[in-house]
Amino acid sequence: MSVTADSATQPCTSEHCITCGDDGVPMTILKLDHTRDLALCSDQAGAHMTVETLLVQPVEVGDVLLVHAGTAIGRAEQL
Repeated sequence: MSVTADSATQPCTSEHCITCGDDGVPMTILKLDHTRDLALCSDQAGAHMTVETLLVQPVEVGDVLLVHAGTAIGRAEQL
């Protein structure tokens, strides 16, 4: 028997985040707040987001990060 989040979604598994689709989105750092380990980042479409960077320190403006649920979880190649 599989558990579903609701009748309109796929079955939940340990390999899939039902909240956000388990995506790591490449984002470029535009501005840094080193005191709070936060960065203002932009995706390829130009959308801006504040991202926690503690897990991928050290970072610099221009770095490309993989972002999942507002947290940088890795580094990516330049966009």
